[in-house]
Amino acid sequence: MTSQTSPIRFRLNDAEISLSEVAPDDTLLDFLRLSRRLTGTKEGCAEGDCGACTVLVGRLHDGKLRYEPINACIRFLAACHGCHVVTVEHLARGDDLHPVQQAMVEHHGSQCGFCTPGFVMALYALWMENPDPSVIQIETALQGNLCRCTGYAPIVRAAFAAAQAGGQAMDALAAEREEVAAMLADIPADAYVARDGKRAILPADTDGLATALLEKPDATIIAGATDVGLWVTKFLRPISPAIFIGHLMKEVEVTDSEIRIGAGVTYSELLPVFGDAFPAFVDYLERIGGWQVRNAGTVGGNIANGSPIGEMPPLLIALGARIVLRKGDARREVALEDFFIDYGKQDRQKAEFLETIIIPRPQARMAAYKVSKRTHSDITAVACAIMVHEEHGMITEARIAYGGMAGIPKRAARAEAAMRGHLFARDTFDAAARAVAEDFQPLSDWRASEGYRSAVAGNLIRRFWLEQEGEDVRLTRAVGA
Repeated sequence: MTSQTSPIRFRLNDAEISLSEVAPDDTLLDFLRLSRRLTGTKEGCAEGDCGACTVLVGRLHDGKLRYEPINACIRFLAACHGCHVVTVEHLARGDDLHPVQQAMVEHHGSQCGFCTPGFVMALYALWMENPDPSVIQIETALQGNLCRCTGYAPIVRAAFAAAQAGGQAMDALAAEREEVAAMLADIPADAYVARDGKRAILPADTDGLATALLEKPDATIIAGATDVGLWVTKFLRPISPAIFIGHLMKEVEVTDSEIRIGAGVTYSELLPVFGDAFPAFVDYLERIGGWQVRNAGTVGGNIANGSPIGEMPPLLIALGARIVLRKGDARREVALEDFFIDYGKQDRQKAEFLETIIIPRPQARMAAYKVSKRTHSDITAVACAIMVHEEHGMITEARIAYGGMAGIPKRAARAEAAMRGHLFARDTFDAAARAVAEDFQPLSDWRASEGYRSAVAGNLIRRFWLEQEGEDVRLTRAVGA
C-alpha cells in the first residue's frame, strides 16, 4: 500500500494545489513564503508560540466547512491534504480592506507590523465564528499571538470595531463556501508522497493506519505536530517515514456514564464536550497552549508522547480514564495510569497506536489546576487534577494526579490515603497536602525548583478545599501593577 504515490491536494486561497513531491518535514510556512511568495505570513518563533505565522485552515466536518486558525510554522505541508488554507493576502478585495484589517488600522493596532498578519488572522477566525464577542472571548482568541509594540488594548478595540462593522454575509469565505466545500469533498481521503527518499503517508481511515504501521512500525506518527513540529524546526530531527493521522479518529460518543473520544480529537473539539460534562475543567483546557495550538494538538497525541508535563494525563487519570490500544485488528484496554511506565517509556508495542480514550463521568467534586510562569500559552511547571467523592460528610474515594512532579504523570497515593475514610474537612485536606511531600521528589529545572513544586503541590490540595467551601482564591492583579 505505502509504495504507491497519490498527490497531496488542497486549496490555497482561490487556487487548487496538487503536489506529488513532498517530504514529511516540509512545513506549510516554508511552502507559503518560499514557493508561493505569500510573505504576509511571518516566521517568528518557529515553535507555535508567537502566532506571527497564523493562517486559517478549513476542513469538512460532517459535511460542513469549518475554519480554524493554526500555526503554519509547525504545520507540515502534507497535513494540509483535503483542506482550504487561507492566508492574509486573501482577505482584502482590491483596494478594500477586510473589516478586521480596517479596524486594526483605525484603532492603531499595529506598529512594527511583524505580528499584525497573525493577529488579523486570529481575529478573522473569531469574527467569522462569533459576530458579537465578549472581552473574554477576544482575549482567549488572542492567547496564541504575541505583541511587543502596541500592547493588546488597541487590538481588542479593533476586534470590537470589526464586530460592529459586520459584513459576514459579504465575506469572501462566506461567498466561496459552497464552491470550496464541493472541491474538498472530491479529494480522496488518502495520500502518499515523497521527496528525496523521505516519505509521507496519509491513510484514508483507521484501518489504513493499522495496516501502514504494520508495514512501517518505526514510522513517526504525526497528529497535530505541536510537539513533532519542534523536532524539525528546533532540533532538525529526521522524521521519515511519517504517517499523518490528524484527520482520523474524530469520533465522540457521550452517555450518562462515560465519554468515548477518538485519539484524534483536538483540544478545541473536546472543549464543548467537557463544557457540558465537566464545566470545572474548561478554564484548565483553555490554558493549554494558545487557540492555534488547541486547534491542532490532539488529546491522543498529548497522551502518547508520554511527556511528564502533558496537561491531559493528570486530568484523565484523576477521572479514572482508560485507553484502547490497537495493533492490526487486535485491541487491548489499559488504565491510563498504567500506560506510563517510566520517563520516555510507555506500555505501547511497535506498530501499536492509541485509538480511543474512555472517560468515566463520576458523580464527585473535581477540579484541575495548571501552574506556569505565564497565565496562558506556557509550559506547565505543575499540573494537578483532583476528584473526591463524599457521602454524608465522609470521603469515600479520592484520586489526585500530578504532572511535572515526576518522570511520568502520576497519582499521589499517600495524599489519597490521607483522605479516604476521613471527614470532608480542612484538617483532612491539610493532612493530604502534607502527605504529597512523601509521594514525590520533584526535580529542579528552569521552570521551577524542587521546593517550589513541592509547596505548590500541597497548596493546590488546600486550594481545592477552599474552593469547595465557596472561597474565591483566584489570583488577581492590582490596578496599575
